Amino acid sequence: MTIRVCILTVVTVGVLAAAPAVAQSPEYRAPRGPDGRPDLNGIWQALNTAHWDVEPHAAGPSVVRELGTLSAVPGGLGVIVDDGDGDEIPYRPEALAARDENRVHQLERDPVIKCYLPGVPRGMYMPFPVQIIQSQQHIMIVHEYAGAVRTIYMDDHTEAPADSWMGWSNGHWDGDTLVVDTTGFNGMTWFDRSGNFHSGALHVVERITARSPETLLYEVTIEDPNVFTRPWQMRMPLYRRVEENARILEFRCVEFVEDLIYGHLAKQPSR
Repeated sequence: MTIRVCILTVVTVGVLAAAPAVAQSPEYRAPRGPDGRPDLNGIWQALNTAHWDVEPHAAGPSVVRELGTLSAVPGGLGVIVDDGDGDEIPYRPEALAARDENRVHQLERDPVIKCYLPGVPRGMYMPFPVQIIQSQQHIMIVHEYAGAVRTIYMDDHTEAPADSWMGWSNGHWDGDTLVVDTTGFNGMTWFDRSGNFHSGALHVVERITARSPETLLYEVTIEDPNVFTRPWQMRMPLYRRVEENARILEFRCVEFVEDLIYGHLAKQPSR
């Protein structure tokens, strides 16, 4: 395992988490909805450092040194499941070189810095809450970040009509576990701030299981033969936001980055 220094964000998180097993009672049975399925409704949030780097990494400074600790990177043990082949992403050699180049040019290339939609699974472990809204026919995942919304089709399973940032999600129940199969990505999102990326051939399978009244086990399998030598997995808990006034707030970040994205188009004063 190689420990690296990675870079940048202006949000800090005080909880460091690995790819942990979620503390649970083996006998736990989640409350049921009207259809008899586990009720996953609620506002949930990851508490780990996967947003910075899904692989194990050391704490380090921001690429913008003038910001000091404001955007320093907290260390983390990673969220990749070590299945005997290690806890690093199994890149193809040429893709690994591209990932390393992404790190050098992170400020210019990370789509989240420019407020583009975060993609899947990145949106699930950013330092922003998500809300699960559940019905029999559809399950919606509403992200605070950028107002992103995913619709998971539980009955009418179809192919993606077009490639998109968040992909096209079909779901089903495997016992008490929600299984979400997502394809149809545009290949423009990253997994984290450290340049870990995929192509448009990305195939994501998420498994979401209630493990206690306040925790979900979130497991995700990543497959992309254009970028990786084999499928790989991440695992982490999601925690219920239990504040009485917990809700998804507005974080319409486009207005924060207009100058960053469009500043070069502004008219310059004539001399």
